[in-house]
Amino acid sequence: MSTHQSAGSSQMTPEEAVRRVAQARELLSQEVHKVIIGQDEMLEEMLICIFARGHCLTIGVPGLAKTLTVSTLAKALAMQFSRIQFTPDLMPSDITGTEIIDQDQATGQRQFRFVKGPIFSNVVLADEINRTPPKTQAALLQAMQEYEVTCAGKTYALDPPFFVMATQNPIEQEGTYPLPEAQLDRFMLSINIGYPTREEEREIVLATTQTVKKEINPVLHGRDIIWIQQLVRQVPASQHMLDYAVDLVRATRPREDYSPDFVKNWLAWGAGPRAAQNIILGAKARAILHGRFAVTAEDIRTIAYPVLRHRIFTNFNADAEGVDVNQIIDKILATVPEPSYGDAVSAQPKTIKVPHPAAASRPGEMVSPSPAPPPSPAAAVAAAAEAAESFKPATPPTPAVPPTSRRSGSHKSPPGPAGPPSGPTPPPGGLR
Repeated sequence: MSTHQSAGSSQMTPEEAVRRVAQARELLSQEVHKVIIGQDEMLEEMLICIFARGHCLTIGVPGLAKTLTVSTLAKALAMQFSRIQFTPDLMPSDITGTEIIDQDQATGQRQFRFVKGPIFSNVVLADEINRTPPKTQAALLQAMQEYEVTCAGKTYALDPPFFVMATQNPIEQEGTYPLPEAQLDRFMLSINIGYPTREEEREIVLATTQTVKKEINPVLHGRDIIWIQQLVRQVPASQHMLDYAVDLVRATRPREDYSPDFVKNWLAWGAGPRAAQNIILGAKARAILHGRFAVTAEDIRTIAYPVLRHRIFTNFNADAEGVDVNQIIDKILATVPEPSYGDAVSAQPKTIKVPHPAAASRPGEMVSPSPAPPPSPAAAVAAAAEAAESFKPATPPTPAVPPTSRRSGSHKSPPGPAGPPSGPTPPPGGLR
């Protein structure tokens, strides 16, 4: 989607910015689906992670195209891709880089020179991250949180955009090192990948047993990704939605008094404040990917699953009853209500009950008042004349524009909530 827009172009409107992001999502999906069949949910959650400036942990059995999806997406985004195969003997310096002694051939002087490791890329695939010891897993922490690497007392910044995707095999657990909770919390989303449908699996077999190879055309570039990441943070989220996200996260903590009983019975530990932050950021990215200008409750509920499933931990009671984290998240979403503010206005007038004189001897009994006697004819005429003198015609309401038929081709959707007040300046190229 390259354009030749000048660097001094004016800021685009929020409507135009959202339209371009939604269009980029469609083009990215088309390019990735040249190679990847199905897995729409996984692809959308990966895009949400990239546009929200996060990292994701992908869990699925072998053969579900986890690695191929990441490499294909990196090609469609025109970003540098590197894959790290985590093994038990992998060292931290194998990831971050190391210093070597370099000798000048002319003068013979020796000096240390830093050789960058595979972490210095835009998209890093940490394949089977639980196969390596914790000290090597921890080599990713600084890069994921602070976007820099420190070696021999010197700090080297990583080129943005930077995105880590780690994979795990949920079947084989022998000889693995489960990620500690502190590192799990660094991943914005935990993406569970299931088996394809029969039709999708048939297409996979047909496409991969031929010699036809499809080329992936780049849709976005690095500067476009950075621009979208800035735009996502300007998507408005109302106080109503912020409270909803916070209430969902707080309901996962079993040691708090306000937690539901099933949470106290099934969970050993709940999610921290970073979960609410990621729910809002993920909801903003999902809203803009779907062409909307503000966060909705549906965005919150959808993104709650990948945000919470690796941040809450079940206890023995849940394991004995066969309850997993997805079922617990289902119950939390069904239990925690969406916040509402103000009193609901009833369409029916309220009936006021007053004590009946005949029932004064019975305290606490309320009866409806008796109807007032009809006024006399003279009083009715006088009241009508007084009302006629004080009557002032009201300004007629503006007639509503009748909806245009969808078949005429001129139907327009009603405008959504107000978008960002001023979108970030678009990059010199891309996103037309």
